[in-house]
Amino acid sequence: FQFAEKCGSEVNDSFVMEKGQIKTKTNHNGGINGGITNGMPILIKTVVKPTPSIYQTQQTVDYQKKEETTIAIEGRHDPAVFHRARVVVDSVIAVGLLDLLTERFGTIWMSGEE
Repeated sequence: FQFAEKCGSEVNDSFVMEKGQIKTKTNHNGGINGGITNGMPILIKTVVKPTPSIYQTQQTVDYQKKEETTIAIEGRHDPAVFHRARVVVDSVIAVGLLDLLTERFGTIWMSGEE
């Protein structure tokens, strides 16, 4: 996530020929240049905030009484939510890619063109 703090020269992906194909020498841009894929693997980094369900007394507000109170979480809580978050992120990316493919090729399919 320090990517935004770098100079353009530090994240530039030079194009090269490799086995008759155009590729980039590096993949600093995660496979995307100017919003367009460049043929390299698309890399996406995601941040998931830590779960707030911790075994410490926390300050909160009783919604019905409209007054401040404290709460203590009890029972089993999984602090590693990334296992479930990964599925959500993968699914959202898949829907986004499908949306782009549908936008590009959906009308061609519907018109019978190839």
